[in-house]
Amino acid sequence: MHPAKSPSNRVGAGTGRVALIVTALVTAVVVGVVAFSAGRLSTLGDASPADTSAEAGFARDMQVHHDQGVELAMIVRDRTDDPEVRLLAYDIALTQKQQSGQLYGWLTQWGLSQAAPEPSMTWMTRPGLAGTATGHTHDAALTPGERMPGLATPAQIAALTAASGVDAERIFLTLMIAHHQGALEMAEAALDRSSNSAVRGFANAVITSQTSEIDVMKSMLAHRA
Repeated sequence: MHPAKSPSNRVGAGTGRVALIVTALVTAVVVGVVAFSAGRLSTLGDASPADTSAEAGFARDMQVHHDQGVELAMIVRDRTDDPEVRLLAYDIALTQKQQSGQLYGWLTQWGLSQAAPEPSMTWMTRPGLAGTATGHTHDAALTPGERMPGLATPAQIAALTAASGVDAERIFLTLMIAHHQGALEMAEAALDRSSNSAVRGFANAVITSQTSEIDVMKSMLAHRA
């Protein structure tokens, strides 16, 4: 049992959490806009990556990853009336949809197919720049073609879809924290393997914005324990 809170305390706590969410979302938007603008300009000055390059693999796999993030966000928006969760979900859906479109645009600009010529995550298992080790132990544990880091399973998506209210909020926050952590792994892998300025700018933006959102979501989840 959690001790009861007075209305004034609940309002104060809620206001503080909303402020944290807004701060995180502003960070995500600002970082995303900078990355998008830089990406459009810098891609023009970089050589087009090869079909099996880390850049192409990252662009394809992160699209899939982001598209599921949009799906999870839209599911929870229909299953809760909590303003904090709905604000967070709305931002995640908009941000990740825009970024997915940016990744699609890169492949088009590079003259590459949206379909991968090899299993997902294959690029993450290859050596880093100049043949050096990446320094991230999770890369060595990956198996090409298996589920990407942090990607929710069909059973987890079904559980979220069947839930409502606080139960749905808990499931969503748990899944999205893991989902963001998986995106961080992919962004770190891209930084280890690419010198392309657009890709590096995008990956750094993902790390900055999603790290901030993970902190907020952990706080939100703890409040719902």
